[in-house]
Amino acid sequence: MKIYTRTGDDGTTSLSGGRRVPKHHIRIEAYGSVDELISWIGLLRDHRENFRRKEILIFIQDQLMKCAAALAREKESGDLEKYLPESGSVILLEEEIDKMESQLLPLNNFVLPGGHVLVSYCHIARCVCRRAERAVLRLNESEIIPEIIHKFLNRLSDYLFMLSRMLSFELDIKEVKWPLQNI
Repeated sequence: MKIYTRTGDDGTTSLSGGRRVPKHHIRIEAYGSVDELISWIGLLRDHRENFRRKEILIFIQDQLMKCAAALAREKESGDLEKYLPESGSVILLEEEIDKMESQLLPLNNFVLPGGHVLVSYCHIARCVCRRAERAVLRLNESEIIPEIIHKFLNRLSDYLFMLSRMLSFELDIKEVKWPLQNI
């Protein structure tokens, strides 16, 4: 099977039900942003500093693949439930956030991304996650998108922020708080 089909040369792509839509369609933007996020999570997973988080990061990628698959499906194509994130996925992220938060000092400021390449990657993944969430919510204005998708994305962005803080802690990187006090 060839990777190229030439069917998209006209600026359209197929949804999983077969209908063709423009590549700039809000649905394509939504699942395309989720697809990008899956790759960023893979990059986070590839770093040895996250070795002990490998299982949770693979779980997150799996849930995101389900989100992308659900977003790529036309509502008439049925079987949507099997393509949705697991019902306990949001709670699992909350539990992971709580574990990390219990080990960190409280934060009353914003944090400027940076200090270590892996911390920066977490922040980039968080921003991509927020973009995906916004695209899903825009799509939700014209057709109903299962709530679990945007809930999972919302909680995932919180998880990624806490992961960036946890990595800063583990790597002994001083967080730069904003507004800047005295550097």
